[in-house]
Amino acid sequence: MEIRIGIINTGRELSFETSADASDVRAQITGALDQGASHVTLNDTKGNSYIVPTANLGYVELGTEESRRVGFVA
Repeated sequence: MEIRIGIINTGRELSFETSADASDVRAQITGALDQGASHVTLNDTKGNSYIVPTANLGYVELGTEESRRVGFVA
C-alpha cells in the first residue's frame, strides 16, 4: 500500500510503500493525534523508518491495498 503524507510548510510530500494494513496505519495515526503524541513512526517495505511530527501533518493519503496491474487492458 502506498502512503503519501503532506507536511505543512514543505513543498514536497513524503511518499513510500508499506506492507502494513490500511486500517492499522489509520489507527496508528489517529491514535497519535488523539493522544497528543509529538510524532508518529511508520515503516516502509524496505525496512526504513519515518518519524513524522504530528503537529506538522497537512494530510495523510492511504492508497489501495490491491497490487497494480502490469500491461494493457483490452
